[in-house]
Amino acid sequence: MTRTAPDPRARMGAFAFALAGVLFVVYEAVAPRADQTTLEGAASWASAGWSIAHVSAIVGLILIPLGYGALRGFLEGTKNEKTAFLAATIGYIGSGLTISYYGAEVYGLKAIGERAVADGDATLTEVGDAFRYDATAMTVFAIGLALIAVAGVLAAVAVWRSGVLSKWSGVPFAVLMVTYLPQFFLPQSGRIAWGALVTVSALWLAAELWRASSKAPARELQAV
Repeated sequence: MTRTAPDPRARMGAFAFALAGVLFVVYEAVAPRADQTTLEGAASWASAGWSIAHVSAIVGLILIPLGYGALRGFLEGTKNEKTAFLAATIGYIGSGLTISYYGAEVYGLKAIGERAVADGDATLTEVGDAFRYDATAMTVFAIGLALIAVAGVLAAVAVWRSGVLSKWSGVPFAVLMVTYLPQFFLPQSGRIAWGALVTVSALWLAAELWRASSKAPARELQAV
């Protein structure tokens, strides 16, 4: 049966991916990168740029699995629905674990930075490092990022097999989600470039979903 109106699920997914992509370049571009063992670094934790950057990442990480969920809805009744469902489920878990770490960074480091600047004591930055590099915190963060990578790959597979969306439209975004963890070891310019690529790849995926919203994916024949 041909749709008479655009699929709102695909449109919602397009919006989620587009906004998430923009937020990721904001995250990488506005976060200050001062030496965080100094008072300048402590001041960067207390800055508006630090808060804006990390809140942007948090919102972006919420929107991405919402996009996968919208993709699942768009593919409902097809053989690719299950793959998109797994992408959404794993993505939610991965984002939740990763956001817990970002929350500590944006709220905890802000308080530490403000106190260090007020006291003129750069040694207080050691408190921030104590919880940032704690074994439990790093493990939860790494697992979260690994699950985000898996979810991105699963979503790309669902897009590839959809028969409606451009096969390659989910691949760049998946590759960038796989490289989410390694990009932390890049210089600032490299991280900004990574964020910009996330934006471009997310906008491509969003455009494909928006374009396809008026088309119905091929459904399997259902027994009467």
